Amino acid sequence: MFTIVTACRVQSNKEKSKHKAVAKGEIVEKLDDKIWSIYQDLNGNYWFGSNGNGVFYYNGKQLKQFTTDDGLVDNTIRGIQGDHLENIFIETPEGISKYNGNTFVTLPLISAPSNQWKLAPTDLWFNCNGNANDIYRYDGEHLFELKLPRKDLGKAFGGPVYGLGFKGMNSSPYSIFGIAKDKAGNLWIGTIVAGAFRYDGDSFLWIAEKELTTLDDGRVPGVRSMIEDKNGNFWLSNFISRYKINAKDSIVQYEKLQGIGQLDSLIQNRIPYFNSGLSDKNGDLWMTTYTGGLWKYDGNMLVNFPVKDGTTEVLLISIYEDNEGIFWLGTDNAGVYKFNGATFEKFEPIKNKNSY
Repeated sequence: MFTIVTACRVQSNKEKSKHKAVAKGEIVEKLDDKIWSIYQDLNGNYWFGSNGNGVFYYNGKQLKQFTTDDGLVDNTIRGIQGDHLENIFIETPEGISKYNGNTFVTLPLISAPSNQWKLAPTDLWFNCNGNANDIYRYDGEHLFELKLPRKDLGKAFGGPVYGLGFKGMNSSPYSIFGIAKDKAGNLWIGTIVAGAFRYDGDSFLWIAEKELTTLDDGRVPGVRSMIEDKNGNFWLSNFISRYKINAKDSIVQYEKLQGIGQLDSLIQNRIPYFNSGLSDKNGDLWMTTYTGGLWKYDGNMLVNFPVKDGTTEVLLISIYEDNEGIFWLGTDNAGVYKFNGATFEKFEPIKNKNSY
């Protein structure tokens, strides 16, 4: 598997939330096998988003599962975030559910006549490419749908450029796969085949390279993850290249640099693209590949961490760093893995039904 589809259909501002009952959840003893997203809230509790069975909440003593029966707008979870007020936002293909500690409410959508692009430190951004436009910004009160600048994709990539027509997914080439912020607070947006965009609050920088769109052999890697290394360069979902941002006379441009040297011999015919990545406190990069395990790159050496469930290869979707700096892996077939300082081991929640 190489293309992982995410999509989101958000309610219009004319629709009211149909979920206002207190979310009770169900006490369970194990996580789902397909955990795609992980988040630790400000109080230290963990949230695990599954690919079809709702979201799991773990307080260190007990595991609880929330589904549409509790007010979630959908059971397929594509992202989890929190704000400074301790609200939790759960992104699904059918919209975004806000949890205030008691209930789930589906965020209504504001369809503005013109793009209201802004960039504030407390804004939350969502990848909702199942709807008409590309990305959604939540300012703490309203959810705005926004549209990326349209470019001449055919000229940039040397031929016709098409999106993907999967069920429930926007077929636009600008459908969004990844969203990230860099150290300076700029917003990075990765698309399925239209390259990557950097938004600084005033203007956009477009990075249009062939490796960021449909490849010559027909594969569509998509720009899923964008990470900044210790030298301030950016890695856009692949080991092949990194990008240096240059600003001169108020004009922002980019320079393409070589990524990891001798790549073919290091990855041994595996696909040189990663699903998810992060930069640790030392500036080292950690990048997950679906079937190739986890890779660590310190700027000189590329080291592989195989992840297995017994003899079965674990299919990696995401990597997350919690409040204490511990790494977690979301997978497509083996639940959640946690880094013990040397290797990744399967995470098993404490089973205690009487401690909630």
